[in-house]
Amino acid sequence: MTIDRYPPINPRFPHMLHGGDYNPDQWPETVWDEDMRLMKLAHCNTMTVAIFAWTKLEPAEGQFEFGWLDRVMDLLADNGGYAVLATPSGARPAWLAAKYPEVLRVRPDRGRNLFGVRHNHCFTSPVYREKTALINGKLAERYANHPALLAWHLSNEYNGECHCELCRAAFRTWVKTKYGTLDALNHAWWTGFWSHTVTDWAQIDPPSPIGETSVHGLNLDWKRFVTDQTTDFMQVEITSLRQFTPDVPITTNMMGTFPGLNYWRMAPHLDVISWDSYPMWHKGDDVALASDIAFVHDINRCLKGGKPFMLMESVPSATNWVPAAKVKRPGMHALSSLQAVAHGSDTVQYFQWRKSRGSAEKFHGAVVDHVGHEGTRVFGEVADLGRMLERLDPVVGTTVRPDVAIVYDWENNWAMTDAQGPRRGDKGYLDDCKRHYRAFWKRGIPVDVIDMEQDFSSYKLLIAPMLYMVRPGVAERIEAFVKAGGVFVATYLSGIVDENDLCFLGGWPGPLRETLGIWAEEIDALYEHDANAVLPAAGNGLGLNGEYVAREFCDLIHAKTATVLATYGADFYAGRPALTVNELGKGRAYYIASRNDERFLDDFYAALGGQLNLLCALNAELPSGISAQLRSDGKRRFVFLMNFNPEPATLDLGSASVTDLLTGTTVQGQTELSGYGVAVLAA
Repeated sequence: MTIDRYPPINPRFPHMLHGGDYNPDQWPETVWDEDMRLMKLAHCNTMTVAIFAWTKLEPAEGQFEFGWLDRVMDLLADNGGYAVLATPSGARPAWLAAKYPEVLRVRPDRGRNLFGVRHNHCFTSPVYREKTALINGKLAERYANHPALLAWHLSNEYNGECHCELCRAAFRTWVKTKYGTLDALNHAWWTGFWSHTVTDWAQIDPPSPIGETSVHGLNLDWKRFVTDQTTDFMQVEITSLRQFTPDVPITTNMMGTFPGLNYWRMAPHLDVISWDSYPMWHKGDDVALASDIAFVHDINRCLKGGKPFMLMESVPSATNWVPAAKVKRPGMHALSSLQAVAHGSDTVQYFQWRKSRGSAEKFHGAVVDHVGHEGTRVFGEVADLGRMLERLDPVVGTTVRPDVAIVYDWENNWAMTDAQGPRRGDKGYLDDCKRHYRAFWKRGIPVDVIDMEQDFSSYKLLIAPMLYMVRPGVAERIEAFVKAGGVFVATYLSGIVDENDLCFLGGWPGPLRETLGIWAEEIDALYEHDANAVLPAAGNGLGLNGEYVAREFCDLIHAKTATVLATYGADFYAGRPALTVNELGKGRAYYIASRNDERFLDDFYAALGGQLNLLCALNAELPSGISAQLRSDGKRRFVFLMNFNPEPATLDLGSASVTDLLTGTTVQGQTELSGYGVAVLAA
């Protein structure tokens, strides 16, 4: 059943959450009452508490001290606030590392780390799992019925890998479970290459700069194992909380498109998705950056099938760990925060509430600066945003059901990046997905961003840029999607390898050949100074005209059952197909054979959008830099209009009257958005 409105993150507080990471353990109790006063002034209602407080909670093994946290939780509750209470596993105490050195990570070079930094722990270690479950259980038991407890925050930004013997043994077990026999493993990893055949399970080791790095199937399986082992550790944390708080929602803060973990494997175990967003505004093209960040917001919305997510961390002013800590210009804080809400967040939260006095993040932006009072520009903008969020109760729980989906797949990215051809290293897969996405973002057409394992049947248009890896069953589901009437778009570097990174035989794009009606003979990887031209055929059916520029990748393809819509204009393959369409059942499948300029993608998707009558946020021409995003409960529509230009912009809303929830005013016709301005139109 399609859900158009979800319950609030926690029904006890059916409003937008607004707050930040609160670290009272770093400050004397003399400032805590002042924090409560300032939170009310900032219109903040929810604080994330105790993320890195393990030593404060357990200063010595088995010695638990919760009195300080009792007081913080009571203060929040007494002042009408709530807590997202964290488990402290992201940074272990010094006493734990000293007594149990096995909890410290081992690097790929097989050297063990010293104590320090964050996430310097072994996810496999029975000791670390036991100690984490113990402290988590103590927290859950103590605060299970506390009126301030709204949600659980697991650890902090899970990441990294460990190469200790415990992890290496666990990897061998994982591999043996997956393949069953050494023959199956050797085939999947193609170990006959360079005489790397494995003759005993004990010979298997993770990739290492002092050992094996060239067996791509091994590299890929190690990344899968790291995700699985991290998820397994996360489930230990979840179990320790569930036994005392079965109904309190659980999340963990993810990091956008962080390449180290496949978040689609972690998402099913969480009640709500959250992520940490730190764009570098005002560095270059803010409009392009806004589109890129929107793409990531949409991934987080899609990780739970459209369920609203949490913007767990953002910054109200300057980020300190970037090359230049440029502050947000006036208006950008509300704009960038409400952009997350527009794409499905039911929270705006910050790192951090009060700016740390020392250590690595003492210059990272905060609601309360070192000056310690409310008389700052940043505090004022946070308070203004808090007032806006208080007017958005009707939006809480709403979502969007787009007609368009773009496939961005972690495993596909892993395999393609590892491939030593047709270009080395990063081949621009993520950037390509964002470029295709931007063609819709400009027009206010909502998009789902999914991986290849998701259901395709609800979409009119499915786009899979650079689908280098095609896992079992995916090609069959794409074929069924097209035959049922869907439109599918694939590009160069598609259908090259299977789930083990073994090349398909019989011609590319492998199992997608029949759906696309083509086969690819060669891939021409161009130098940076090279370019080719794409020339649309007369009467191509999409209205494409003029000459488009192709760079970096050009597939040399043969049209079998497909119709040629454009050809290359230069080099020895001039006149060969550059864009094709294949009719199949009730639908059709397009193949874009080269990496083309933005004008091509704009024209191509404008034509498809018109033909398919795609769901759109607003029936209006959007000026450059204006984004229109839609949320709905199935009855009411909430359109977020956002101006990512520093200058005002005007657009025509038509004759219908709509209400701007942020101001309570009625708007229609010619409407001006201020520079970095936002309106939320309810109809």
